[in-house]
Amino acid sequence: MCTFDLGVAWNWKYDADFVRLLGTACRLQGLSMVEITAGNLDGMLPLLDEGRVGMRVFLDRASDTDPRFLPLVRWAHSHASYHVNPYEHARRTWDKTTMHPTLMSAGLATPVTIILPAYAEHPELPPLDLSPLGDGFTIKPAHGGGGEGVITGATCIEHVAAARREHPTDKYLLQAHIVPVELNFRPAWFRVIYCADRVYPCWWDTRTHVYRMVTFAEECRYGLSPLHEIARAIALLCRLDLFSTEVALTPMGLFVIVDYVNDQIDLRPESTTFDGVPDKIVWSIAERLALLAAVYAPPRGERRHSHCSQRLA
Repeated sequence: MCTFDLGVAWNWKYDADFVRLLGTACRLQGLSMVEITAGNLDGMLPLLDEGRVGMRVFLDRASDTDPRFLPLVRWAHSHASYHVNPYEHARRTWDKTTMHPTLMSAGLATPVTIILPAYAEHPELPPLDLSPLGDGFTIKPAHGGGGEGVITGATCIEHVAAARREHPTDKYLLQAHIVPVELNFRPAWFRVIYCADRVYPCWWDTRTHVYRMVTFAEECRYGLSPLHEIARAIALLCRLDLFSTEVALTPMGLFVIVDYVNDQIDLRPESTTFDGVPDKIVWSIAERLALLAAVYAPPRGERRHSHCSQRLA
């Protein structure tokens, strides 16, 4: 049997740089890594089922968009020693209407929110009092990311009715706008990445989506250490190893979680993509995941992988 220390399922061509870095981080740890892609998935599944190939740690960056990878996820659930972002936990975070009360119950600040059922289940709504949302509010479908289906300039119930018909099978959130305070002429809006107990807070421009790492000096000067506490609190609630969240600091000094849990996160490095994640963070994430895999690897003297193909193409 050929057992790899880490197996990575991926199907997005822009993940290639991150997967390459992850492979390098594994080699530096003396670990083996196998990639499972659409090109070798059909050949890999029988090998796993027959016990001819195994993986100690499994990272899934494919099944959320391609159900053909779900048998691989099920195999990992039963056989891998550790599953990064287990499917059953990740799937729960995809529903914003589930995460909203979860965060609130833990005492974390979120925007004023009204949750609506899916149009297909309840086409007619009772009268809604939209006044707590202010003059303008945001309409978000419960599922999806990247701003898909989000309306930021809603002002009336007619906008809500039209939005619900756009995605009739999904629930919706109506949320008050959060206006961040400005710190040194920069809006205090942050995208915070969490990976295996390491927190990476970044300034994030909501118009350009450009990241800039928060420096230690800035954390001290502006009192931004709660960003670390918030990310770790979310990690405990959602039980994920790798995710991002968006947090805004209000003029009243309140850190409000404006985008709850993002999984999967875009890990294109900024050296190749204008609005990519800072290279230093992408490399650190690769290192953290390799270190996690090392926890489940046998001692160096017992590793035997030279006969295994790293891609099994």
